[in-house]
Amino acid sequence: MAPVRVGIVGLSANGGWAATAHVPALAAVEGYELRALSGSSADSARVAGEKYGVPLTFGDAAELAAHPEVDLVVVAVKVSEHRALIEPALAAGKQVLSEWPLGASLADTEALVEAARGKQTAVGLQGRSAPALRYLRDLIKDGYVGRVLSTSLIGSGGNWGPSVRAGRDYQLHPEGGATMLTIPFAHTVDAFDMVLGRFAELSATMATVRSRVRDEVTGDSVPMTAPDQIAVNGVLNGGAVASLHLRGGSSPATDFHWEINGTEGTLVVTAADPLFWIAKLTLRGSRTGTLEKLTVPARYELPQLAGRSAEPSYNVAHAYARHLKGDLPDFAHALRVHRVLDAVQRSADTGTRLHPDAE
Repeated sequence: MAPVRVGIVGLSANGGWAATAHVPALAAVEGYELRALSGSSADSARVAGEKYGVPLTFGDAAELAAHPEVDLVVVAVKVSEHRALIEPALAAGKQVLSEWPLGASLADTEALVEAARGKQTAVGLQGRSAPALRYLRDLIKDGYVGRVLSTSLIGSGGNWGPSVRAGRDYQLHPEGGATMLTIPFAHTVDAFDMVLGRFAELSATMATVRSRVRDEVTGDSVPMTAPDQIAVNGVLNGGAVASLHLRGGSSPATDFHWEINGTEGTLVVTAADPLFWIAKLTLRGSRTGTLEKLTVPARYELPQLAGRSAEPSYNVAHAYARHLKGDLPDFAHALRVHRVLDAVQRSADTGTRLHPDAE
């Protein structure tokens, strides 16, 4: 079978997410060929092509999407640019994989879903491809904890702490579409959905406790209006009570701790990195009162990636493997997640308890 020919929008010789995760992930999964890339200019694209050994380079993403030797367009740039880059790829009839978030707003996401009707799409919600979380889902399904009574998660945002890194200032304000709500919280609530089900009802509190942060490049104090504290509690569709709290920055105590309690046992997932969906996860469980480490069975992992779960490309590679089987969340799924984020925002704004699935 001929490989899927991939074109990446946003692959730069200077690094970035596409270079760190997508390039090694594609190299690790049989069935793909990295055939093309586009950059901010023809010259920068040519330099990136030479660095990564990519034969087709473009200064215009629409030209990449229109090229007959590209089957799958991967969009790995700031979310504020997604709609303008994705729509031409869809119009060209190409498969599209968009990094998360899909749209910079709910309206943008709805427009992209409409444009994608009848086309093959996927979004970068990598937690759904993490072997440890897929094993966790199956343990719950197979009754390891019995009936799920409650679940609680405390995590960190990674960004949105006391300082802002170079090139991340666009994440400080909601208008850019890339905030703690739309990125780490979205990945977290989607993991809840995969493992335990959706929120049937929820109540949210959001706050910007640090209204100013330090620019790590200039040392200046700059304003931040995006939330750096998000707390959500509610009831999942299965009846379990759930609480979720994300804090900006990082914590020396714990950056990711997820506990699931049931009538017959307990499961705990932890990570040393706030970005759990691309981090090494540790799974522990107890049915006797003592927590013990649980090893993820080999059947959940690509054999060529054994021992590499701490690498950013690990879950991305598993996502590409699932994409070959048509088993990744699509744009319609992305819209459901964006609507949950909208419900969280409205609950926090109005102080009301909402039922996301009933709206």
